[in-house]
Amino acid sequence: MYSRSGVNPEAELMQSRPERLYRPLPQQKDGEMDQVEKAARFSELHVKGAPLLLYNAWDAGTAKSILDAGAKAIATSSWAVAEAQGYRDGESIPIAFVEQIIARVVSTIDAPVSVDFEGGYSDDNGALAENVARLLELGIIGINFEDRVVQGAGLYPMDQHARRIAAIRKAARAEGVDLFINARTDLFLGQQRDPANSINDALDRAKAYAAAGASGFFIPGLRDDALIGHICDGVALPVNVMVMEGVPSTRRLSELGVARISYGAIPYVRAMKALGEDARQVLP
Repeated sequence: MYSRSGVNPEAELMQSRPERLYRPLPQQKDGEMDQVEKAARFSELHVKGAPLLLYNAWDAGTAKSILDAGAKAIATSSWAVAEAQGYRDGESIPIAFVEQIIARVVSTIDAPVSVDFEGGYSDDNGALAENVARLLELGIIGINFEDRVVQGAGLYPMDQHARRIAAIRKAARAEGVDLFINARTDLFLGQQRDPANSINDALDRAKAYAAAGASGFFIPGLRDDALIGHICDGVALPVNVMVMEGVPSTRRLSELGVARISYGAIPYVRAMKALGEDARQVLP
């Protein structure tokens, strides 16, 4: 695929990152969806009580394997993307490297692709918008965007993070894509307080994030089915739960009204375990 300037965007990424990538012209085969159609399809897949299942990928090969297994869309895991390249989670992998990986994923498969973009690699709303715009130009249709201060401590104040979401929404509109912004709150992940004490804060954040332009609300770390149900009942946005020890079954999450279930780092951990076990069978 080539940009309006006639330059291959992947070749640009292999060099020092340009100030701005140009959107590549689509080279669709008959029957393939364009970016706008993928965005609409991805949004339609979020149904309360009939959740979209996302078995998270970390590169083009895993995305293709997951799609071939019957997935309706592909979502990356930032943890897995970083670990697979020898980095730690938390935006330690350079953003230009992330763009290279995502470019290969999008160009390899014909399916909606959502990127776990952590905190967007910037505290500045202008730079944040530019970072998201470059991903859009690669063909993605969704992002996870968290309210944790990735390179600091704690969470962004609710109003400040809502402004960050609004900046992303504005950038997406400028690109002509109805980006699915999955607004993640870290109120329940790695916190030492009783999760029940954070429910009202979560509901307030969900409302503020929705007003700013969020498309979904992601609550990783919340495991109690009653609390998950309370969030689903109190939030207008589709609710996303991450699979981890103690999280209710898919059937139960469906009953509670969850619209999206992610597997996060689990696929990577399972794959590396299987690879190691197989290698031990072969190596002396």
